[in-house]
Amino acid sequence: MHCAVIGAGIIGLSIGWELARSGYQVTVIDPAPATGATHAAAGMLAAVTEFHYQERELLHLSVPAAAAWPQWAQAVEAASGRSTGFEACGTLVVAADAADRADLSALAEAQHAVGLGIGELGTAAAREIEPLLAPRLAGAFHAPADARTDPRRTAEALVAALESEPGVAFYRQRATAVVQGERGPTVQTVSADGERAEIEADEVIVATGTGRIGEHGAPGEGLTGLPAILRLPVRPVFGDVLRLRPTATAPRPAGSTVRALVSGQRVYILPRRDGEVIVGATEREDDQAGVSVEGVHRLLRDALRVMPALAHYELVELTARARPSTPDHLPLLGRIGPGLIAATGFHRHGVLLSVAAAAAVSMLLAPAPEATAPRSPPTILDPTHLASFDPWRFS
Repeated sequence: MHCAVIGAGIIGLSIGWELARSGYQVTVIDPAPATGATHAAAGMLAAVTEFHYQERELLHLSVPAAAAWPQWAQAVEAASGRSTGFEACGTLVVAADAADRADLSALAEAQHAVGLGIGELGTAAAREIEPLLAPRLAGAFHAPADARTDPRRTAEALVAALESEPGVAFYRQRATAVVQGERGPTVQTVSADGERAEIEADEVIVATGTGRIGEHGAPGEGLTGLPAILRLPVRPVFGDVLRLRPTATAPRPAGSTVRALVSGQRVYILPRRDGEVIVGATEREDDQAGVSVEGVHRLLRDALRVMPALAHYELVELTARARPSTPDHLPLLGRIGPGLIAATGFHRHGVLLSVAAAAAVSMLLAPAPEATAPRSPPTILDPTHLASFDPWRFS
């Protein structure tokens, strides 16, 4: 069975690799793999601290995905010979003032109510975990089960793992249309210099992020040919992300991811083992693809309020990318027609949920007849929960 995956961000790459190692023939179609939201993402695997009041349904994906990530990362690293940057690090959540503490306390109660593990700490105890925290914070919470990965390194490892599998091909072209024929769907593509190709498949997985909205509301760069009555309302939510490097004399964070609420505004500080510190992220729906000056100012101001030592770091990279989002902030994950599956609209959760997306798509497909050792679909998900993410829910 031949599967064509349109889109090679972390969602498409994860789906492609899961299918390839399950015995499917896989073609991945993307003019520039992993250069969109995946390139900007910090890589928090935070089912606990990413939970928000209106996103309870997302727990059906986020909790099993977070539990599966350590084994998934290990398998990708073994297949590729490359590091994914996965770290079990925990998350500190801190409040800048009393109002922020009240908001975080209420959120922690909601997190407890759905079975997520987070506990309140004194600020002195928080500084024992992360000595660089500011001395005058109003409160702190700890989510020890949260983890993180490096999306850039993970994407590189996934590409290498895919290329090591027999029956995998990359088309570094843009998908323009999906055409239904007697033998199944065909993906039409075009390269930057105008070269065109047609890729016949048994199944097509639409895993593009944001871009021009094509005919019938399809996401991606003008992708057409999806069912005429289908509406996939994927919109770009832009985010600014900063990358810092310590100077020779600057102190380095201890290692936990730090999330903070500063006068009602969220900011995160994510340190890497090599010394890089990532600060993010804004959420903008202004169609401004470039980095926002206001966003950079706010991120630096709030990060320094939480961790003043960052003032001695170098600002080495400013990045802005669009996250693919939906009106209810839940992904579009499921079958949209014969030989057609959607896996898009993951908002700010794409890195965490890439494992769940791969499992869900695998569950939707028939076993690969080419598999030398038949594998059952990944069992991290309850199939009855996928109805919440039905791509037809807006149609």
